[in-house]
Amino acid sequence: MTEWISSGRVLDFIVLGMALEGAGLILLFRRSGRGVPPGALWPNLLSGMCLLAAMRAGLAGAWWGWVSLPLLGALAFHLADLRRVWR
Repeated sequence: MTEWISSGRVLDFIVLGMALEGAGLILLFRRSGRGVPPGALWPNLLSGMCLLAAMRAGLAGAWWGWVSLPLLGALAFHLADLRRVWR
């Protein structure tokens, strides 16, 4: 169990769960019209997935540049989400 967590493989399953959650929420919205619109959902989910990708790269011992790229992606998606909400 310790190896599974410290290697970062647990993060792969978390990202898979987030992707399934996003797909389920989009399907629910399209079928019933209730819930969060997909345009409002994507920036939040993608920001979280980028943070998990940066953590995965860091746990794998990747070069700092590979860790910083998903962090920049998370920042971009977060700012896009803030811009949408701020209006």
